[in-house]
Amino acid sequence: MNRSTPKRHRTLALFLLLALTSSLFAQSRKNTEALPKLLSVREQQTIREAWLKKRLDTMLLPMMRQQKIEMWIVVNEEFHPDPVTAHIAPPLPYQGRRDFFIFADRGGDKLDRIALVRYPEEHLKYFFEIVNPPGREIASTLRKLVEERNPKTIALNMGGTRGATTGLTQDAFKFLTDTLGPESASKFVSAAPLIVEYMDTRLPEELEHYRTAVALTDILTQRAFSNEVITPGKTTVGDVRWWFLQQINNAGLDTWFQPDLRIQRQNQETGKTQQFLSVAEESTVIQRGDVIHIDCGLNYMGLSTDWQKMGYVLRTGEKDAPAGLKNALANTNKLQDALFTHIKIGAKGFEVYDATMADMKAAGIEAMIYSHSVGTQGHALGASIDFRRPVAGAPAEPPFREWSYTSIELNTSTAVPEWGGQKVTMMMEDDAYLTKDGMKWFRPRQTSFYLIR
Repeated sequence: MNRSTPKRHRTLALFLLLALTSSLFAQSRKNTEALPKLLSVREQQTIREAWLKKRLDTMLLPMMRQQKIEMWIVVNEEFHPDPVTAHIAPPLPYQGRRDFFIFADRGGDKLDRIALVRYPEEHLKYFFEIVNPPGREIASTLRKLVEERNPKTIALNMGGTRGATTGLTQDAFKFLTDTLGPESASKFVSAAPLIVEYMDTRLPEELEHYRTAVALTDILTQRAFSNEVITPGKTTVGDVRWWFLQQINNAGLDTWFQPDLRIQRQNQETGKTQQFLSVAEESTVIQRGDVIHIDCGLNYMGLSTDWQKMGYVLRTGEKDAPAGLKNALANTNKLQDALFTHIKIGAKGFEVYDATMADMKAAGIEAMIYSHSVGTQGHALGASIDFRRPVAGAPAEPPFREWSYTSIELNTSTAVPEWGGQKVTMMMEDDAYLTKDGMKWFRPRQTSFYLIR
């Protein structure tokens, strides 16, 4: 007997396995479009500063007058930047102990724009009159600037219900109170309504750059849910998560939250955290027959994406997902369609929610909706359509605005015959924008599973 025969068989088996893996990888890449070309850091800065100029030159003054605000003071602190700063000043690192960006309405057709800063960075002068006193004179300089303008109201970033509207720290508030005195302090009002309108108002010029961000998110998601990344029975949830994060890093970008994966299996309870399916642990190995889900996003050009997609790991001999799972996915598409019919300019989120859920009840579809504004942040300020909101709508709930970006986040749960009637939840999230003709997707939505072979 030739004792080398088993070794040759093992070598041949290994060769065939590597060839199959290589073929699957090549096929995955072949079916996925190339990543979009991103702008250089310098190009990004130039474009974002052009957006800022348009906002400060044409938009902010009317918004302040609408909100009856004569002065707005944004305080930015070292190691604790206000979320608004990067959108009312050049998107730079600000490392002064405490910087002040002051907008004052003096009745003319232009705002007074003053940057009282520790370090007079060159790009600031394109947008502000720069005031750069010695550190010991900052308080007296600020007091003089306010007293000279004598505004009736002084808006501060406080009093809102979201982090982006409450950036003022207690220490900074005390400094302003002590520095400006009781008369000026009596004029303090919340800047929250102004911030919401300002941050939720998108420029037409931003749209194609956001589309690029969405395209990058989508393509990376499709690659993550393919044989390029997943080998059934071997690849873990953590492997997919860290692959996605590495790709974002390779592109020179970052993300605003860690991507989550969920797994649903036949005859196995997924578990819930609050009202949602629980996130799978990183050590979980992805197996054949799994329904997998990813929730991810990234930051580009000062804008954030939010994205959820579904995949299916084919069992041996399968060429497609079972019909029952495909029907479940189609129900979530029906929910998206219904939602789109009710989102109009000026509509309130609770109105859209009630109308859409009535449609789903009539169709016999078990649905959940938790859609929200997206753009400046992943969970941005603006209209939301959410089962956790008051049915009657909160008084401060903003309406849908033209060009507003919305993350259409929702799910349906459907009994799947092939799984013995077990309910399977199909969670989707796609970014869309509102026009006079209704909502439009930035990218074609998912209508079939991403298949892992």
